Amino acid sequence: MAMKRCEHGHHYDTAKHSSCPACGVDGLDIGATNPKRKDNPNKEPTDGSLLSDPGKEKSTRDRRQKPPVEQEEDKTIALIFKKLGMDPVVGWLVCVEGKDRGRDYRIRSSKNFIGRSERMQICIKGDDSISSEKHAAIGFEPKKQTFSLLPGESTEHVYLNEEVVYVPTKLKPYDIIALGQTKLMFVPLCGEHFQWK
Repeated sequence: MAMKRCEHGHHYDTAKHSSCPACGVDGLDIGATNPKRKDNPNKEPTDGSLLSDPGKEKSTRDRRQKPPVEQEEDKTIALIFKKLGMDPVVGWLVCVEGKDRGRDYRIRSSKNFIGRSERMQICIKGDDSISSEKHAAIGFEPKKQTFSLLPGESTEHVYLNEEVVYVPTKLKPYDIIALGQTKLMFVPLCGEHFQWK
């Protein structure tokens, strides 16, 4: 395996990828989403969320890939990140009903919060009936290789196969998660047949 580090600090296998899969593909409009700024579209935010190239926002995933140097001692690093040097995909959610039908969302190790905000690990922008932050969460437990759906901090419900979720509930392949007007199918990568080592 020939690992290479891209300019944003992501590691990827050059035998499998011609460019960094975490950064997207130039020319295909698969990069980070740029928010519209009402006050001053050219003003850079003070939270350091932009790359050195103005107009390109650093995605939540990019910020999770490598802890900031100045905060490295204070930052909690997921076990799988420490082991592999990156936070790999462990599964996906695929929108099967709703405004974003056909779109997929990557699930990473540990806890993935779901909401409309770009601060969420799983950002579903097309449905305004989903809470902005922490409507629900998908948790991946790397030691047991299991996934769970957790209710969030929203006053709105999250459903698993048409049943409301009040407590952490184990996920099975192809379960349907419903929040707002969106339905997502759960597709695991890690589990009985594959684990990141």
